[in-house]
Amino acid sequence: MTEETAGADAVELATELTIAWLSNPNTRASGEDVPAFLRTMHEAVTNLSSSTSPAPVEESAGEYTPAVSVRKSLASKDHLISMIDGKPYKTLRRHLAGHGLTPDEYRARYGLKPDYPMVAENYSQARRDMAKKIGLGRKPGQRRGAAADDAAAAAPAPAPRGRRKAAAATTEA
Repeated sequence: MTEETAGADAVELATELTIAWLSNPNTRASGEDVPAFLRTMHEAVTNLSSSTSPAPVEESAGEYTPAVSVRKSLASKDHLISMIDGKPYKTLRRHLAGHGLTPDEYRARYGLKPDYPMVAENYSQARRDMAKKIGLGRKPGQRRGAAADDAAAAAPAPAPRGRRKAAAATTEA
């Protein structure tokens, strides 16, 4: 692409951006502001098109200082303390996603071991207990255990309910 066609494309793009900006009902601009905005748009477009985009610089693990120590972040069983902002969380996954990190990137950034937890111990145990209580993790047809078998054997069969009970009582009489 020649410089002449690139310049014409930049002018067209800057004009389209300015028109879009002015067509927004929330934009309030006087007539004197439009040429200055068009110039600003043109400069931005030409800078973007002419410069080669530098590769993003990967920040090393040494540049990040943790808000708390590893020991303090794991001190409580009820929550984990984030090394990013020093606040307590039951689970770090959503917090890390808000900062654009995966758990592996978070561990690498702060030099944590691969088994560093992302969920507080008590929260994990409560979730585990609830899942077992509702029967998750069992295969179909598998019973809940010996306690459930004993309770089922000791309990009498339930009595009929509703209309059928009333109908059975009238036929017997």
